[in-house]
Amino acid sequence: MQEIDVYDFDKTIVPFDSGSLFCLYCLVHYPWIILLLPFDVIGLILALCGVINFTTYKKICFAFVPFVPLDKAVKGFWDRHEKQAHKWFLTKKRKAVVISASPDFLLEEIKDRIGIDFLICTRHNSKTGAIIGENCRGSEKVRRFHEIFNPEEIKVVDVYSDSLVHDEPIFSLATGSCYHIVKGARRKFSYAEKYGK
Repeated sequence: MQEIDVYDFDKTIVPFDSGSLFCLYCLVHYPWIILLLPFDVIGLILALCGVINFTTYKKICFAFVPFVPLDKAVKGFWDRHEKQAHKWFLTKKRKAVVISASPDFLLEEIKDRIGIDFLICTRHNSKTGAIIGENCRGSEKVRRFHEIFNPEEIKVVDVYSDSLVHDEPIFSLATGSCYHIVKGARRKFSYAEKYGK
């Protein structure tokens, strides 16, 4: 049986939300996409009011993708931010499965750079920016994990995430320890004591 550790990505392996920071990076380097900003603002208002769900809002946010040289932008983004990956992740002992809501076109570039063994994230159409399927967050993370890994052949030892609220489903996979990431520091906790399960 193969032993692995499971990680969230944003504010866990890196100290920022990569999707949001990438949007800002593109706004700075490709300023013409500012013309789409009003749609983002309207989308945010609709999402906060419950008119649209978060997945729909995320589709609006990445509508700029067709208007930038995506491969070049992604490479430039990680050339700038790769060094911010936490050192404790770079010295990991077991194979790492990263499960993230961030776009696949963004995280595929950093995968090999920092030694991510398996990557599960939100699928996007790299030509349009549109989400394919569901946003990979909450219980969707576990569903996607089980699409790839047979529970009888894999043992999740430790799980790491910055979000105790949204990532309770992946914390439930741990047979070893759970780690809450706070400003880059790892805080070990008991799943049973925290969630009462």
